[in-house]
Amino acid sequence: MIRSSFLALKALCYQNTNTVFRIVTCCSVNNNWRIVDFTCGFNFLERHDKSQSSNHFSTAVSQNCFLECAYQYDDDGYQSYCTICCGGREVLMCGNNNCCRCFCVECVDLLVGPGAAQIAIKEDPWSCYMCEKGQKGVFGLLERRTDWPCRLQHFFANNHDQDFEPPKLYPPVMAEKRQPIRVLSLFDGIATGLLVLKELGIQVERYVASEVCEDSVTVGIVRHQGRIMYVGDVRNVTRKHLHEWGPFDLVIGGSPCNDLSIVNPARKGLYEGTGRLFFEFYRLLHEARPKEGDNRPFFWLFENVVAMGVSDKRDISRFLECNPVMIDAKEVSAAHRARYFWGNLPGMNRPLTAMCTDRLDLQECLEHGRTAKFGKVRTITTRSNSIKQGKDQHFPVFMNEKEDILWCTEMERVFGFPVHYTDVSNMSRLARQRLLGRSWSVPVIRHLFAPLKEYFACV
Repeated sequence: MIRSSFLALKALCYQNTNTVFRIVTCCSVNNNWRIVDFTCGFNFLERHDKSQSSNHFSTAVSQNCFLECAYQYDDDGYQSYCTICCGGREVLMCGNNNCCRCFCVECVDLLVGPGAAQIAIKEDPWSCYMCEKGQKGVFGLLERRTDWPCRLQHFFANNHDQDFEPPKLYPPVMAEKRQPIRVLSLFDGIATGLLVLKELGIQVERYVASEVCEDSVTVGIVRHQGRIMYVGDVRNVTRKHLHEWGPFDLVIGGSPCNDLSIVNPARKGLYEGTGRLFFEFYRLLHEARPKEGDNRPFFWLFENVVAMGVSDKRDISRFLECNPVMIDAKEVSAAHRARYFWGNLPGMNRPLTAMCTDRLDLQECLEHGRTAKFGKVRTITTRSNSIKQGKDQHFPVFMNEKEDILWCTEMERVFGFPVHYTDVSNMSRLARQRLLGRSWSVPVIRHLFAPLKEYFACV
């Protein structure tokens, strides 16, 4: 299937021209026409460098373009840009329902061979070059790397153009000296942080949450039986308030991503609209830090989307004085959900490992009598159509010989929440999906919070 993707055109400015700037050339390496160099955006053509090559194929592509585009998806659930060049006016979409990759016609004809795109268009379904098992992963000049999953993970874990001092390390606290934790949660959502702390058995002395969504607050009040102290809009929280409510041992939050995500063509960036709310997190994190000479353990965590502009990511890292780690919930759940996490929690870079209780397959999340059509679903967002899968927008479930959407209880299992967690106040299905679409993946937060058991009292 082919999609004309004008949304996938990236407007780049180079020497006063508002056009896509992409230079493609082939070079001979040991008389083997295998390696292809790509540059995109503001970068100039450069010689092939294995250390900066594409993480999927034996090609080289601008790192900034790849950082921005690798996890950017259109409304149909497919990548917005070509897997190879991070561009493309017309793209071929993989027919494998569990794959969301696209390849532009230009790259296919150039690298696989003249006319290869037309041949692919006639195939139904067409299996892309990431899914195709034959030909030993070699398609014309295109060679799929055998270790591409590891390379992709390593790329996002280590692709940082700024160096910072390592965070202060706190030695574990002796068991008899551990105290209950005091938490400040900004942009709290549906209290995922408190839920995970409870699941880990960490005693919570105080949980202060800033949240403006009434539905989210209702869920928090009902599910945590009034244990959350809600303080309203983050912009109204002052230094005086923190002194009254604190001190805090953990500050967490993830500011709204609408104006940061490059999926939004009307985004305003980090310094306008809701993007500016990041600086409220930065302000309150600075105020909550222990004073000089106070060596008690203090931890923090900030989360946001991977599909943000490189300049915004760089500025967030500069203010927080650390680089993020990229974690995708697909490793511990039945859904894709790639996110950046900044923080000083111990072991943030350690491998993400599923527990025996994690539901890794969609079928494990479904109610009785329902059959999953896919192993994992794509990222569930606040939009209702994010539930649909594949190029033909299939519903993910079969029941009574009919296709069906995910039920709310099933979405809760996908995210790792207890069943009926969002079932309060006669909320509609769409309202509950909106809450879940803005929330964190419970197994991912459990992975990040687990080391805190070495510092705070547990039940």
